Amino acid sequence: MQHHGGKTTELAAISNNETHITACEMNHIRLERLKYNIEKQGAICVYTMEKDARHIDDFFSFDSILLDAPCSGSGTLNINDVNIEKTFTPKLIEKSVSNQVSLLRKALKILKPGKQMVYSTCSILLQENEEVINKVIKEANAEIVPINFSGIEELPILPSKIEGTLLVTPNELYEGFFIAKIRKNIQN
Repeated sequence: MQHHGGKTTELAAISNNETHITACEMNHIRLERLKYNIEKQGAICVYTMEKDARHIDDFFSFDSILLDAPCSGSGTLNINDVNIEKTFTPKLIEKSVSNQVSLLRKALKILKPGKQMVYSTCSILLQENEEVINKVIKEANAEIVPINFSGIEELPILPSKIEGTLLVTPNELYEGFFIAKIRKNIQN
């Protein structure tokens, strides 16, 4: 069972509820769970929107964005699942990539110039991670900000095709996931 709003409530906690967080969720049931968890955790600084983030109005502008993109979930697959071929398909990957590109384009459009965002997936596939970023950041005049923190060397890391991004390999302790920090450059 996924904890809807885990990242959202964590952000609220880190900021001591002293920031304005807008959380977008297009699925009504997931949104209701998100709202429930936000309330339960006392995250009073969170405003929720039942909206496909690809269609957020362009007059919005944000100081920072966490784009936890919908993905194939390749980093969380159970290889013992007998139905794996029914759900984990080339079509799913293709649909995920298309959504990820649209979402990242939109995020970079509504991110304020000079500010940073995080792109993350629970996939370990090149086409959902590095290829999506490489496709979008050049056209958006953005760049990678290298991720580094104490303890990073203890993570089970896979080599990433983009230096400074983080690709964690699934093992008995971790699910596989990818994270990139991106800065939108100030237009000259």
